[in-house]
Amino acid sequence: MPQSLSLVIVHVVFSTKDRSNVLDKDIARELYLYLATIARNNDCECFRAGGTSNHVHLALRLSRTITLAKLIEDLKTSSSKWLKSRLPNFSWQRGYGAFSVGPSDLPALLAYIDTQEEHHRKHSFEDGFCALLKKYGVEHDERYMWD
Repeated sequence: MPQSLSLVIVHVVFSTKDRSNVLDKDIARELYLYLATIARNNDCECFRAGGTSNHVHLALRLSRTITLAKLIEDLKTSSSKWLKSRLPNFSWQRGYGAFSVGPSDLPALLAYIDTQEEHHRKHSFEDGFCALLKKYGVEHDERYMWD
C-alpha cells in the first residue's frame, strides 16, 4: 500500500488542579478555540471542545504522526501558559483520561460534550469521570486519581 491512512478518534478529559472552578464562560470559550488550534497545529482535528468551569472534554482525530501522550502534553502545556496570562495561579491536574471512540459513536460524543453544563448540574466531575471509566472499561484505583 503506497500510503498510510488512519482514523483514530479520541475522547480526552482533563480538569483544573483540584477541580477549581476558574474557567468562566468567556475564558472557556476562548480556551476551546485555543485547544482546537493546538490540535490543528499538531495535524489533528478537533471535532469539539467543551466542558465546565473545572474541566475540559475534547473529541479529536489523532494524526498518524503524533502520539496521544505528546498531543495531550502539548494541549495542556500550551493552554496552561496561555491561561496563566489571564489566571496567574492556573494549573491543570497532572493526569488525563483518553478513550477511543468509533466513528459511529462520534455524534453521541459531540452531544455529550455539548451538554456538559446540564450534565454537571446533577453529577460532580469525579462521579462523571468514574462513570466514563466504567463505560470505557478502564480499571482504576480512586486513591490515585485525584491530585
